[in-house]
Amino acid sequence: MAATFPKGSTVTDEPIPLLDLTLQYRALAETLLPEVEALLASGQYIGGEAVRRFEELFSRFLGGGDLEAVGCNSGTDALVLALRALGIQAGDEVITTAFSFFASAEAIDLVGARPVFVDVDPCTFNLDPQLLEKSISPRTKAVIPVHLFGQAANMTEILAIARRHGLAVIEDCAQAVGACWGGRPVGTWGDIGCFSFFPTKNLGAAGDGGAVVTRDPQLARKVRILKEHGQTRQYQHEHIGLNSRLDALQAVILSVKLTHLREWNWRRQGIAESYHRLLQGIPGLILPQVAVGGNSVWHQYTVRVPGSDSTDSRRRDRLQKQLQERGIASRVYYPIPLHLQPVYRKKLGYKPGDLPNAELCAAQVLSLPCFPELTLQQQERVAAAIAQILTEQTCS
Repeated sequence: MAATFPKGSTVTDEPIPLLDLTLQYRALAETLLPEVEALLASGQYIGGEAVRRFEELFSRFLGGGDLEAVGCNSGTDALVLALRALGIQAGDEVITTAFSFFASAEAIDLVGARPVFVDVDPCTFNLDPQLLEKSISPRTKAVIPVHLFGQAANMTEILAIARRHGLAVIEDCAQAVGACWGGRPVGTWGDIGCFSFFPTKNLGAAGDGGAVVTRDPQLARKVRILKEHGQTRQYQHEHIGLNSRLDALQAVILSVKLTHLREWNWRRQGIAESYHRLLQGIPGLILPQVAVGGNSVWHQYTVRVPGSDSTDSRRRDRLQKQLQERGIASRVYYPIPLHLQPVYRKKLGYKPGDLPNAELCAAQVLSLPCFPELTLQQQERVAAAIAQILTEQTCS
């Protein structure tokens, strides 16, 4: 049953943010600060034991064994390093989703290749495997599925198609650390998995950070070389690389946070279940779904608010505005699908209507407050406000 909110009443409670990292810091400070101080006292700020320790811990978190983790500067760099390590270059095509953060496509361009966008399933927001095969051409060299908003993409079907055509698979796991498909962690299905530790992620640093994971020791070695200016040993450079190191300070912070990640993801699952219960039955609101075979770690809890047609965002935008007036934050991820970004309309010739599901999602999605410390009372306020706003819109 949807939550109710007395008509005409006013909200005097504290604002509800989309995310509040200060709550996480306060809970961790007693453990975190001594580790940070020890690192600062050591003088070892680049590389060293702190980075090696985090890489080992992160590999174990994802299953360990022959899986190797390589820390880097960001999730974007992780994608670029993965593409470079696989030899993707000018003249190649790489398929990816049309609905994601810009970096998923930007990395492809940064290595000189051409992104080819595939439409999504509007129920899961992830790349639709049924549409993948028809986008493959003789120039296609790789596929980048994105596990968007914390939900695992259908890796069984994507991997089967990729293997049938001899394509590499690079998983963009920036928003889905800890999610699984078929009981297996995302990032461990393809040739390479790429992770972001941007502060707002489920596992976030105090700044930028990222990682590449792979079971191929040769790919891991290439990534390590490329992220250190392409040098195979000090001052001997066999490749044009990047300066893409994970700072030791970030590695220390991430190592502390990693011990809490399963609990935080479990709390996010509980928050999602509460939203499902509280928001069910509200007119004009479509709740997120999780595909059979996978799970979500709920990096975002993203609803859809349909308008008068598939690209009408006015009703969604009114809801967001009126939530803000009630002190409730929300965010649109992402208002423009990748194929309609100005650079790709100009460069690749995409136009409205080419990928209708991605365009529908861009017009309808709205992410609600979702973080481990969010209380049930706060969720009830969010749900009650949405119920009131959308019910009034329906009646007007």
